[in-house]
Amino acid sequence: MKVLKFGGSSVANSENIKKVLSIVEKTSKSTKIAVIVSAFEKTTNKLLAAANEALEDITSAKETLETIKELHYRVVDDLILKNKKEVSEEVTYLFDRLLSIYEGIFLLQELSNKTLAKVSSFGERLSSYIIAYAAIEKLDATHQESRDLIVTNNVFLNAQVNFEKTNKNITDFFMKNSHQVTILGGFISSNTDGETTTLGRGGSDFSAAIYAAALDADELQIWTDVSGMYTANPRVVKQAFPIPEISYEEAMELSHFGAKVLYPPTIQPSLRKEIPIRIKNTFDPENNGTLISKNPKNGNEVKGISHIEDISLITLEGGGMIGIPGFSKRLFETLSQAKINVVFITQASSEHSICVGIYDSDANKAKELLNETFSIEIDRKKIKPVIVENDLAIIAVVGESMKNHQGLSGQMFSSLGKNNVNIRAIAQGSTEKNISAVINKSDAKKALNTLHEQFFEEKIKQINLFVTGVGNVGERFLAQLEQQKKHLKQHLKLKIRVIGLSNSRKMVFDEKGIDLKNWKELLENGEQTSLEKFFNKTKECNLRNSVFVDNTANQAVSEVYENYLRQSIGVVTCNKIACASLLDNYKTLKEVSRKYNAPFLFETNVGAGLPIIDTLKNLINSGDRVHKIQAVLSGSLNFVFNNFSENSTFHDVVEQAQKEGYTEPDPKIDLSGVDVARKILILARESGYDLELSDISKNAFLPEESLKTKNNDDFYASLTKNEAHFQQIFKEANDKNCRLKYVAEFSDGKANVGLQHIPSNHPFYNLDGSDNIVLFFTDRYPENPLIIKGAGAGADVTASGIFADIIRTTK
Repeated sequence: MKVLKFGGSSVANSENIKKVLSIVEKTSKSTKIAVIVSAFEKTTNKLLAAANEALEDITSAKETLETIKELHYRVVDDLILKNKKEVSEEVTYLFDRLLSIYEGIFLLQELSNKTLAKVSSFGERLSSYIIAYAAIEKLDATHQESRDLIVTNNVFLNAQVNFEKTNKNITDFFMKNSHQVTILGGFISSNTDGETTTLGRGGSDFSAAIYAAALDADELQIWTDVSGMYTANPRVVKQAFPIPEISYEEAMELSHFGAKVLYPPTIQPSLRKEIPIRIKNTFDPENNGTLISKNPKNGNEVKGISHIEDISLITLEGGGMIGIPGFSKRLFETLSQAKINVVFITQASSEHSICVGIYDSDANKAKELLNETFSIEIDRKKIKPVIVENDLAIIAVVGESMKNHQGLSGQMFSSLGKNNVNIRAIAQGSTEKNISAVINKSDAKKALNTLHEQFFEEKIKQINLFVTGVGNVGERFLAQLEQQKKHLKQHLKLKIRVIGLSNSRKMVFDEKGIDLKNWKELLENGEQTSLEKFFNKTKECNLRNSVFVDNTANQAVSEVYENYLRQSIGVVTCNKIACASLLDNYKTLKEVSRKYNAPFLFETNVGAGLPIIDTLKNLINSGDRVHKIQAVLSGSLNFVFNNFSENSTFHDVVEQAQKEGYTEPDPKIDLSGVDVARKILILARESGYDLELSDISKNAFLPEESLKTKNNDDFYASLTKNEAHFQQIFKEANDKNCRLKYVAEFSDGKANVGLQHIPSNHPFYNLDGSDNIVLFFTDRYPENPLIIKGAGAGADVTASGIFADIIRTTK
């Protein structure tokens, strides 16, 4: 024999009930079955709401009752053909009884637990009766009242079962019952006086387990709207998947910590009899679902991750607790007497403190009672007043085999720490089936996804980007991301998503990932942006492995990096302003990056896509020391002077450089030498030297008039006006058989930048196009320098450098 239980979503309406009857018909062909049904979806809540309304306004209660009646009569019309008159009369009778109860509540102005139990029982009484007669139309089926079989004590709303009498009633009934299918209502029961009681939250599951145990059923099936118990809540973790097999103990742990498909007490009767439980999906009946049994196949050492929200942490601490027995007893006794459920316990080995987790709704009451219980010790300063922390959540990693695998707790806490999930308390039993941690409620989603990625997913790491700046570099970067997504997943096990995108006017966010094929349209239709709004939105998303990407040359953007780093959000930038800002700010950013374990990467600050900074870091980290740096660090200036001659104008060459993306949006930044000065400053700082931008000597070649211009139009006009000046510069170099290069130098703790005449025997002489070159003279390279050379400007190479830094953040 099998016992099948169908929850509220499975019997929400006529269409769903037809699916239920189809499952029942198929199962009954091979064995007798008992079918336990819940009330139609939301009915119990509406019944109780109407009861509370009746205290104030009987008219409102009647209106709510009408909506309940409408659903039930519609199901009768849809499903009952042969016995419609009989069924309609019984349904009408039950609703008349219900109306009488509501009127009594209104007249007496009293709503006791006994009355609430009676009111809430009508949901299952109605659903089981209607579904039974729908089954009778085509099956060998019957209906039986659970209130006649399940006997409880006199606690009306969360009754304790008298298993001796209940088991006898059930076995006696089914021994006499010859029908292949028996339909019963879940949740409802009665005391020894025949008064209606209920089994509390999850009562329908519990009812099903009671029947299964009493009948020694071959299997208990819990039919719901998901295909089993999942590795995590699929509404929160999209990558979650059903667990094929799981033990009773593992299922109890997961259900205790929020797995909604199963209520913990459900397992107890079946566990005692070792009856297998299978969680199935009414809307996907061919899916195997989850089998809960004594000896499941091992599978993954971690079976699932679950959580409970709305938790408060109550802490009792003080030196007066050390070595004094009885503190724990008094604490738990106080909470027990107030019927406050404790869901989490941890105590320091020093006995200096004890923490318990309870539901937020009980926190104020618990604080008041415990302060009263320990008032003498508090007054004498032996212990502190009770500390309450609200808005927390408990996250639990569950698995029977965890005790046989070393390092799981380390993986758990390491992955949470990397994503700035602060852990307030930890508990782990000696059986090691459950590792629980209390965290901020706001971090629950991120924590679940982080742990699921750590323990269940095919080592494909998900990176969530928040990108500002979609000009030349930004646009090419997004194109490269879209182009390489399959390669990243296949070869690097990376999934990179753009969650937020902004320019100076608009921003758009999508936690599922912005479609990079039409990002321009999405951004154009986005909301008005600001740096503060973009940061707040990024913080609110609170996603694991988050990285802020700055593709601008904007100073205001560079000033918000610290905000992101302090939220453990990595920063990748081609914007040189932050790293070339005041030394204290540069050091702060580096320190905050280390403190909050948030990558701060800026390889493209020098040499675009060339591995200059990375190579320099490797030198320093391996113990080498830099003595001198010589470099051509401006791809734009190199392009300009490689293309400038007596046959061209300086204006036209600069304009061409800007059009081809070699210069900043404001080309004066490049030509004034400020950009190169920032770059050599960054290299000096990364080499371990403390310099300010003002310490760098700049030998300007632009006329004063050009340097003082306020916009690009005036700047270009000044270039035309001073063409003779530029031609003279070219002639002086050409006459010496030299080429013009804008060179940055660092030596003996000092740095300078300026235009130089480079002779034909110098390594810089044949530097073509927009290429950069850097010469590092170090302890290991004293005479023959370490040389890095290649394309140092352009949207594509800069975008590729940004891309490479983002990949580095994963390491």
